[in-house]
Amino acid sequence: MSNHGFELIREEKVDEVNSVARIYRHIKTGAEFISVLNDDENKAFGIGFATPWNDSTGIAHIMEHSVLCGSRKYPLKEPFIELAKGSLNTFLNAMTYPDKTVYPVASTNTQDLYNLVDVYLDAVFYPNITEKTLEQEGWHYDLDSADGEMIFKGVVFNEMKGNYSSPDSMLGRINQKTLFPDNQYGVDSGGDPKEIPNLTYATFKKFHDTYYHPSNAKIWWYGDDEPDKRLEYLESWLSQFDKIEVDGTVKLQPRFDAPRTTIAYYDAGADSDTAKSQISLNWMIGESADMEHTLAWQILGYILLSTQASPLRKALIDSGLGEDVTGGFEDELRQSMFSAGMKGIDSKNANAVEAMVLDTLGNLADDGIEAEMIEAAMNTIEFRMREMNTGRFPRGLALWLGSLSTWLHGGDPLAPLRYEAPLKAIKDKLASGEKLFENLIGHDLLNNPHRVKVILQPDATLREREDQQERARLDEVFKSLNADELNRIVDNTHLLRQMQETPDTPEAMASVPSLQLSDLDKTNKAIPIEITVNGQAKIVYHELFTNGIAYMDIGFNMRALPSTALPYLGLFRRLTFSIGTERDDYVKLSQRIGRKTGGIYATTLNAMSSAPAGESAGNVSWYFLRGKATMTQVDDLLDIALDVLLNIKLDNKDRVKQIMLEEKARAEAGLVPGGHGVVNTRLKSRFDPADFADEQMSGISYLFFLRETIEQIETDWPTVLQRLEFVRGYLINRNHLVANVTLDRDNWQKLQPKLEAFIGALPAAGAGVLDWTPPGTQPNEGLTIPAQVNYVGKGANLYALGYKLHGSINVISNLLRTTYLWDRVRVQGGAYGGFCTFDSRSGVWTYLSYRDPNLIKTLNNYDGVSTFLRNQAPSQAEVERSIIGVIGSLDAYELPDAKGFTSLTRYLLGISEDYRQHIRDEVLSTTTADFVKFADVLDTVRDNGQIVVLGSPAAIDAANAERPGLLNKTKVM
Repeated sequence: MSNHGFELIREEKVDEVNSVARIYRHIKTGAEFISVLNDDENKAFGIGFATPWNDSTGIAHIMEHSVLCGSRKYPLKEPFIELAKGSLNTFLNAMTYPDKTVYPVASTNTQDLYNLVDVYLDAVFYPNITEKTLEQEGWHYDLDSADGEMIFKGVVFNEMKGNYSSPDSMLGRINQKTLFPDNQYGVDSGGDPKEIPNLTYATFKKFHDTYYHPSNAKIWWYGDDEPDKRLEYLESWLSQFDKIEVDGTVKLQPRFDAPRTTIAYYDAGADSDTAKSQISLNWMIGESADMEHTLAWQILGYILLSTQASPLRKALIDSGLGEDVTGGFEDELRQSMFSAGMKGIDSKNANAVEAMVLDTLGNLADDGIEAEMIEAAMNTIEFRMREMNTGRFPRGLALWLGSLSTWLHGGDPLAPLRYEAPLKAIKDKLASGEKLFENLIGHDLLNNPHRVKVILQPDATLREREDQQERARLDEVFKSLNADELNRIVDNTHLLRQMQETPDTPEAMASVPSLQLSDLDKTNKAIPIEITVNGQAKIVYHELFTNGIAYMDIGFNMRALPSTALPYLGLFRRLTFSIGTERDDYVKLSQRIGRKTGGIYATTLNAMSSAPAGESAGNVSWYFLRGKATMTQVDDLLDIALDVLLNIKLDNKDRVKQIMLEEKARAEAGLVPGGHGVVNTRLKSRFDPADFADEQMSGISYLFFLRETIEQIETDWPTVLQRLEFVRGYLINRNHLVANVTLDRDNWQKLQPKLEAFIGALPAAGAGVLDWTPPGTQPNEGLTIPAQVNYVGKGANLYALGYKLHGSINVISNLLRTTYLWDRVRVQGGAYGGFCTFDSRSGVWTYLSYRDPNLIKTLNNYDGVSTFLRNQAPSQAEVERSIIGVIGSLDAYELPDAKGFTSLTRYLLGISEDYRQHIRDEVLSTTTADFVKFADVLDTVRDNGQIVVLGSPAAIDAANAERPGLLNKTKVM
């Protein structure tokens, strides 16, 4: 067999991932390639480059965006988005890390995968990187007229302004920067908005010429496709290059002689008097390539901080010095790091938190770690490695990213995949009585002077000062320009907009490879399901191969409770496994779960049930315990679930308050990174009871509830406890129960009688359900937070406005996300993202933006969608490409546990296979005429839609000045 220009370095069976790995070097260029052979239908490809840099201009991040903006073979403005629009991909993205940039794709369809790879290889090796590319994706001076106000604009520039608005993101960035001040990890690879405008086109172009070359490439191909074809195909690309020398080395950070301290500040807006500080103690540990040491630290990190039972976490929470714990072990960089600290502290308590961390670590090193905690951590980490459940993220790509932790730095790329030997070594040391983890605490933490204390404090005027500095910088540039130079910037601004607004030619569009409609399955894939009845409880079973792991979900109908109980349901969900039972306090319960199961947690499902086309039906709202265990552990899993359901101990006032403070801190920390989701939940809650329930249990209303109830605990604890007990009493009822199991048939026959006995042990009561009523039309909201960006939402219930459901809406929304909204909100508007969503069960349509510098302009863009559909209806070829993308979403790849829960959800929502097939048929038959017709529907959103914005007070004030009374201003942070 020919190796097609590659030299086989070695071939190895990697039993841990049931694969054969062949490691090659391309003879002509030196490109390194790993071909992984197995029976996984979710095939994956990735090409990555070492991209270290020495400043914070974000050059690697901007390049990641830019190479996907057109190339030699695919001269479109956005071939990436054309792929996203019309592919069966199971993953399609690109990511920038502090030391590398990666381009991963995955698909279950072999031809589709090759199409994706072809576009990506042409993008990374032959991009059309012009000055305009840098201006659009990175930064440029934006000036409408010579007497106007000049601003900075660019996709990454605004993305990173959003990133710098998040205190949690700031803390993580400062931790890394101060721990690695002398190598490339000391700069921000994503880009500092203050430094991004220092990036020149010459430097940008040179960066690509230096690093984006096969001689610097780490290529990965995984799955069940033909391995020889991979080599032949890659050779056709790589043979066009000659070898060059590329220095992608990240030098080792020299160790400190003594610990250091850094004080930094974040924008707290007007709340600086009440805003809290954060503290983090950070240690540089060792090189990540030492697999046994790294695995031992992964286990130790879990022991110290990852569970309610973790001794360092517990000590910090019990101290009352802060609201939540931060930190953990990170081995993504060449040298690993460990962090521990608190958020929500008074800055004057920073030294007390530091002392608490060091004292607790000292006690653990001297007195030892509880055997039960070690056992729980060992079982949990081993279960995760053996199960290798990566959720929707393809396993093949997870393995590649793991391999790069050593491969990128000249180590063995297969070492991170081979966990058996280091795991056995750790087990042997523990069995011999060695105090492995205590010794790690002593050597790597207590006696390690390479430590940095970072204190992040609120500052009321930080944003104002930084805005003034940016304005002064721009004004200085403006004043330095003569008339000709000003006119050139004005001309350039309009030219860039013109280029952004000019559609691609039909020839360019046709260049992007695509499957044909004839390549698609015409019928949906069904998931096996069997329903049995046990009294009034229902048991749902899915016969799937799970490699001996039982996946179980125990659900209770939340509609047994009135809507006034919804915030308490959200709190009860969080308390379920965090407060303990009559048998075990929360520490012992957490250890018991870790020792005896693969994990169990509480979650909720709120959705509208299926109904005749164009009519929303009632809401389906369930509280679930979701657990997994090997067959030898299922008795323990059921025992734990029963103990929690029957014996949860809610009367621990101090513990309830601790958990609520954690919940509040996490909700506040999530406002900036997840602002579009916050807005979407808030907006949708106006229209249907399911989204209303979600908002009450996890949205802004829940955050307000937490703040109020934390105060109430101190003044009226009996009432709070009474309401929690009310939730438990009405919720836990076997007559309101559904049990869901995903497992092979033989093991199911062993499990079924145990599950039936479990159900029989639960209390029984009446099985009536209550209706919940959403608030309906409300004033448009402007929710204010200290941030440099906005999240702009507008939506309406299409069914209430007369729309009758047709499957074409999926194709239309897919195309709008990847054409009009992408172009207007992201490319031209400078936001990091612009979306539209539609829930076919509730009928709610929403527009959303992410990290958006605009507000009114974005709303105007939303209102222009219907005009776009009438005047620029897509060609049938574009429609077909969008159809393919929708079918890819309908047929999304899932692992067995996800398949089982998806099938359960369909059952609970009343989504039949006939209904699913009907929608699929309508998707496949969508035409251009459906797009034009849908414009009338979106006119009703334009005219009747409600608005929710999460953003800065200044942006919301400016919007109200432009459109008086537009937004009812409410302070969130």
